[in-house]
Amino acid sequence: MHNFITSVFITVFITCAWGVTAWAGETAVIQTKFGDMKIEFFEDKAPGHVKNFKDLAKKGFYDGTLFHRVIPGFMIQGGDPNTINKPRTMHGMGDPGYTIDAEFNDIPHDRGILSMARSQDPNSAGSQFFIVVKDAHFLDGNYTVFGKVAEGMDVADKIVSQRRDHNDNPFDPIAMKVLINETEGAPSK
Repeated sequence: MHNFITSVFITVFITCAWGVTAWAGETAVIQTKFGDMKIEFFEDKAPGHVKNFKDLAKKGFYDGTLFHRVIPGFMIQGGDPNTINKPRTMHGMGDPGYTIDAEFNDIPHDRGILSMARSQDPNSAGSQFFIVVKDAHFLDGNYTVFGKVAEGMDVADKIVSQRRDHNDNPFDPIAMKVLINETEGAPSK
């Protein structure tokens, strides 16, 4: 009983202190040759984006796609189907064949945040996402935050440090596989 009360107190404290909670439930694991990144979702802040990401992952859409844009001190980006079999000049232009509406929210783009990439149109997100490797608050309110890296930021750090071309595309391809897992436990920030 003591452990349960302590756990509830810590959870409430973290939620109140940080103002945002990623509830335990389905999580994602992004597998790469550098290791795994465990993703927790903010379903209460961006339900459409979370559902879209999970649906695509469950269909295997992301499997074999590359992290096609890495910018040290900023972010790593992936999720473009063009990276599987199209020339590098086409990387960054692909989507799942549809777009979803923006769900801008009050979660800041701090290190480890998972956010959706888009074009100039706020409602143009589809499948491409990015993980912030350094706080990027200039993105706040302009891109939809829908999750965070709960474990494995060292993997993102390895990915972002790879040699890249003039379009920030790594010379050595970094493929991913995304798995959705059911988890149990208390909410966490």
